[in-house]
Amino acid sequence: MDCNMMECPINHTFKLVGKKFTMLIIRNMIHHDHKRFNQFLEIEEINAKVLSARLKEMEKDGLIERKIYPDTPVRIEYTITEKGRALEPVLDQMSAFSMKYCAKDIFKDGKARKPEQVYRYEHSKKGT
Repeated sequence: MDCNMMECPINHTFKLVGKKFTMLIIRNMIHHDHKRFNQFLEIEEINAKVLSARLKEMEKDGLIERKIYPDTPVRIEYTITEKGRALEPVLDQMSAFSMKYCAKDIFKDGKARKPEQVYRYEHSKKGT
């Protein structure tokens, strides 16, 4: 490791996003425009306790922001920050990797695909 580094950058990124469900929450914010707690409960196998913990960690790490609206009842929304959105290419590469090398685990027909064959990339075309 370079003598000017305090920590491996890959390991540091993994500390931010490596906990179970963190990348799936980011995926849902970027690809599905999820903002509300109950929307994130749609994530496969997540429960409310773990979701609450992840959202707090992600807010502390600057990946998302939490906004409270003084409605009745109180409404809370989460938005992805610039730092969190910068993980989009990482998500895309993870997806592409699995579609190419793990197709038998992902697709019913077991055939590899490219991301553009599966996803619509309108969000990427907008420059966001």
